[in-house]
Amino acid sequence: MIAAILLGFLGSFHCIGMCGPIALTLPVHHLQGGKKMGGILLYNAGRVAAYMLMGLLFGWLGRQFYIGGWQQGLSIALGVLLLASVIFHRYFRRLPRFTIWQGKIKTILGRLLAKQQFRTLAAIGFFNGFLPCGLVYLGIAGALATGDILQGALFMGAFGAGTLPAMVAVSWFGQLITLQWRTRIRRLIPVMVSMMAVLLILRGLNLGIPYISPAMQHTEEKVTVNCCHKPA
Repeated sequence: MIAAILLGFLGSFHCIGMCGPIALTLPVHHLQGGKKMGGILLYNAGRVAAYMLMGLLFGWLGRQFYIGGWQQGLSIALGVLLLASVIFHRYFRRLPRFTIWQGKIKTILGRLLAKQQFRTLAAIGFFNGFLPCGLVYLGIAGALATGDILQGALFMGAFGAGTLPAMVAVSWFGQLITLQWRTRIRRLIPVMVSMMAVLLILRGLNLGIPYISPAMQHTEEKVTVNCCHKPA
């Protein structure tokens, strides 16, 4: 989960550029103290809830690959795709935007934001979480690779938690983090993506290395992973 938190934290500076305008228009800026922070946290709780729901879905989907015995191929394929997205970063910036879906989500968000009501904050965060985003795609890849419904949800939850410091800061202080700092930290994102890609590939190679590339054994009913040495 540490990788998910780091991915979320580093990616949050990308999120400020993408979701910052929404965070800056939340109906909390006229509030003071605890109520303002409560509203900001409510918005972000809705956003993280959306990520965890996607984690449940893609964790379940990954589980189907595991049951079918395709987990190694899936892990290697995801790793290769992530590496390709780094090497050909110009294509990474052109990830599909799902225009129809994006338009519907923006319409819903526009209606919620127009109400300027405190009670809509969780819903604003929830629907904001479903906006197409390259970093969210990477989180989904990690959830898919877990091959488990609960682990997929926890992975996306950890990813969302990693974005909290920057997203709370931009909502509370406005343009606190300068463009220069955002640019510097965003340069670390390809490094994190590459590390995640390499780990996925190693995991798929089934090298028998504990925790990094554990040996996977297939049975008729389930897949078992031997992470550690057997007791004597």
